[in-house]
Amino acid sequence: MPLTRSEAEDVLYREAELLDAWELMEWSDLYTEDSLYEVTSPANEDPLASDARNTLFLISDRIDRIRGRAKRLLKKTAHAEYPHSKTRHMVSNVRVTGGEGDETTVRANFAVFRTKEDTSTIYMGESFFTLVGSGADVRIRHKRCVLDLNSLYNQGRLTIIL
Repeated sequence: MPLTRSEAEDVLYREAELLDAWELMEWSDLYTEDSLYEVTSPANEDPLASDARNTLFLISDRIDRIRGRAKRLLKKTAHAEYPHSKTRHMVSNVRVTGGEGDETTVRANFAVFRTKEDTSTIYMGESFFTLVGSGADVRIRHKRCVLDLNSLYNQGRLTIIL
């Protein structure tokens, strides 16, 4: 049975909490073995239907790259993120949009506030999730973040996880 909005929110809030605490290995454990994490922009003709195999995505990671990204960002040699940025992930307007069996599709708005050295930036947009499981064993199979930014020029490099 699909998750309720409240149950879906709990998963999204947990993910945000782990990212803000820089508990990136625990964050990567939220993802299934067949997962996909993507970040794109509305510059794509159809950011929801686009496919990273033939359209430019900022990030398109399967589970091995998700875990690798988490490990790399935690190392002192990750100069772009050492010391770590301070972030606050805000999740709002969570809507369950469908589901069947143990799979639930969810949409949510996000704003990620980031401060590093003397610079503060905001990344905002909408996320689309496919969650699987129930109870305490809900995991993320797919997450696509569509940034509502015309460019990343003012934000600099995307070295954090949305």
